[in-house]
Amino acid sequence: MSDQAADRFGVQDVMSRYAAGVDERDMGLYRSCFADDVEVCGFGAETYNGVANWSAYVETALQRFGATQHMLSPVYATIEGDAADCRTDVQALHYLKDDEGATLTLWATYLTKMQRIDGDWKIVRHELVSRGTKIDSPS
Repeated sequence: MSDQAADRFGVQDVMSRYAAGVDERDMGLYRSCFADDVEVCGFGAETYNGVANWSAYVETALQRFGATQHMLSPVYATIEGDAADCRTDVQALHYLKDDEGATLTLWATYLTKMQRIDGDWKIVRHELVSRGTKIDSPS
């Protein structure tokens, strides 16, 4: 396998682990996707700096939801050496705990910068660009 193909699989795997970590509530797996000094924006007004701050926010935010499912498109990546600029479309379904049977659907794009750190691809900057949301209540 070429280095370019291995890199493409590597960045795709980061995003797959990202979705699996959130949906399975496996915060160790989720945190493993990020560099220690990651910058995250677009998930509200605040920018989060550092994986500890970001993962603490995510753990708190997930308490509003029962099951979630993050469905990701293939990652469109421009890779140059040890850096990658990635675009991933996402449709995320969230079951709301406070309104049984109600769901929140998010349509968005992740704009993600990754860096190869100690041989592994890690997210160093992650931005959510929301395309829309919809809440469906049970009839």
